[in-house]
Amino acid sequence: MKLLAATRSAGKQREIRRIIEPLGVSVVFPDDLGLAESPAEDGLETEETFEGNAARKAAYFARLSGLPTVADDSGLEVTALGGAPGVRSRRWAGATGSADEVDAANNAELLRRLAGVAERERGARYRCALAFMPAADAPPVIFEGMCTGTILSTPRGSGGFGYDPFFLSDDLGIAFGEAPAEAKDAVSHRGRALRAFADALRGMLPASPGGATVRAE
Repeated sequence: MKLLAATRSAGKQREIRRIIEPLGVSVVFPDDLGLAESPAEDGLETEETFEGNAARKAAYFARLSGLPTVADDSGLEVTALGGAPGVRSRRWAGATGSADEVDAANNAELLRRLAGVAERERGARYRCALAFMPAADAPPVIFEGMCTGTILSTPRGSGGFGYDPFFLSDDLGIAFGEAPAEAKDAVSHRGRALRAFADALRGMLPASPGGATVRAE
């Protein structure tokens, strides 16, 4: 089976490969197929939910590629900020440039908004929704994962990406930026969603006529 994972994020690509490729699935990404980034792609994330954005991306790339496609939308929800940045996690600071530059700007915005907030009030969670479309005309099947933690005042570690150096994992007791890849995969929001998806692939589960949602523990 050849599967298109509709992401251009190098960090997400590494996580997807680690969990899905051991199943014997050939995972490819948009650049592997010569699918250049376009203005239409930039405008896909218009929904107010992770599930909605993931489904829009999966449908778009399934139509372009003709391949079974999985797409994710994920982000950070901070309780003290009313759930922000949420679906706008990647675009929160409005920065452009390299992935590292965008991450740095978003993390600076996170710290700015949490200035003066005590650590005990900095609870947060990462959420991920994966949308799988076995064909362009099929309804999406959604796989979800979530993990909880606390937002740190100073970064820890140089691993991961996005907000990881500031996310102190409740499960690991260390920041995701400090965690070895396998340890992060075991408890992270995307790791949990990907394992639920992997279980579905193992069983060759078809998409149900009305779509379905699977939540990972």
